[in-house]
Amino acid sequence: MTVTRSLLLFALAAVLEIGGAWLVWQGIREHRGWVWIGLGVISLGLYGIVATLQPDANFGRILAAYGGVFVAGSLLWGMVVDGFRPDRYDVTGALVCLVGVAIIMYAPRGVV
Repeated sequence: MTVTRSLLLFALAAVLEIGGAWLVWQGIREHRGWVWIGLGVISLGLYGIVATLQPDANFGRILAAYGGVFVAGSLLWGMVVDGFRPDRYDVTGALVCLVGVAIIMYAPRGVV
């Protein structure tokens, strides 16, 4: 159950961080205004809270692993929200990142 909980937290964190950054981008780059920017800042703050809920207590490990989730999630967000079409190198890179996430987060510890 811990791995499932961790994966769900990574997914929620990705939506909050990527969505927050996208809202700020829309507010500034697309001239949608301060409300969009403010919602983005709130979302980014909530991302920071969600990251603390991971079962592992090591900040560096959580943020390093989340980096891989962010890479894959950003490509997925771009596809769904902005119509971005990743090429095979984008997909391959995202898969490599997700393998890294699995190794960092879920490899058995204390085994030599």
